[in-house]
Amino acid sequence: MLEWIIVGGGIQGMTMAAFLLKSGKTTVDQPAIVDRNEEPLARWKQCTEVISMPYLRSPSVHHLDVNPFSLQKYVEKADWKNNFYGQYKRPSLQSFNEHCVHLADDLTIKQAWVQGEVISACKTGQGWEIQLQNKRRLEGQKLVISIGIGEQPYWPEWARQFKQEHGGPVYHIFDENIPELTQLQGPITIIGGGISSVHLALKLSNIYPHDVTVLKRHPFRIHDFDSDPGWLGPKKQRPFRAISSFQKRRETIIQARNKGSIPPDLHKALMNQVKQGLLRVMDVEVKSAVWKDGHISLRDKNEKVIQQTGTILLATGFKSTLPGKDWLTPVIRSHDLRCAECGYPIVSQSLQWGPGLYVTGALAELEMGPISRNISGARQAAERIVNSL
Repeated sequence: MLEWIIVGGGIQGMTMAAFLLKSGKTTVDQPAIVDRNEEPLARWKQCTEVISMPYLRSPSVHHLDVNPFSLQKYVEKADWKNNFYGQYKRPSLQSFNEHCVHLADDLTIKQAWVQGEVISACKTGQGWEIQLQNKRRLEGQKLVISIGIGEQPYWPEWARQFKQEHGGPVYHIFDENIPELTQLQGPITIIGGGISSVHLALKLSNIYPHDVTVLKRHPFRIHDFDSDPGWLGPKKQRPFRAISSFQKRRETIIQARNKGSIPPDLHKALMNQVKQGLLRVMDVEVKSAVWKDGHISLRDKNEKVIQQTGTILLATGFKSTLPGKDWLTPVIRSHDLRCAECGYPIVSQSLQWGPGLYVTGALAELEMGPISRNISGARQAAERIVNSL
């Protein structure tokens, strides 16, 4: 029997594994990190590569390793140039990813890696057993569920309906089957006004100059981070944990997140492209799409044509519903696990959901607050669990 089973090999799961191993709470032959992909952070790499994100939004002290200055030291040792941006020392995506690979190699994570998709989990006398789609079973004394909403791209109703009816060139940028971005039919319309949309617009305006339009429902929301830095520490966390109503906690999280926002430098870069006429930006909400003469006609609530386009790329984020719902729902019912009205887990301060069962990431946000899904949230969650052992 294993000591630990960690479900999810993305940012959250890998941070959990690093903290467990580096704290000496386990050795690499004792955990299993279960993920549907062949290697760590595969989904993260896929999503960031699509939009060609040059720098992370978070500062250099937010990464997967235990020592906050590990990434800075790694970059200094490699003697790379231009690997941090701005006053918050935001790391380049390349240096962040290479540091992750270095950490995984250093910890020999591949020994613990199990490729597979979880379809069920159940409590046993000694711990937890999970079953994978390939019929393999794993038993562990403790189970950590570190899955996120990244497998749940959000499609607006009009886009979903159009795709069902026509199967035309409408894609979510984080769909796994998105075509090569150099092979798209122009003109191209990007739906969404958040950070992913802007990164993508900057990328595509170089590939298809004068042929890219961004349609967004609201003016740009400009913030350095996706929530107030006060959420990183006790200033905002302590009052949050004092809220007894989980519905109010959910409302606080929604209010605290700077949803669909972009940092100032990205806004400036986009506006430069707009001034040069390389792309267009419009504040308008699409309500329907009609296939006509080989093009898609996008319309507003009054059926007025906004524009005609060749390809639609949705940069509309992810559904915030409970991740892993298909296999988690039976686990919740059969083990009487506590959940709030929003469907998310009610956990202890040590992020324990049941005997030997822990959560990190999105599943822990009613305890961790709005930073829960972020790298900083991954670090704090792993620290809480490790310190409770």
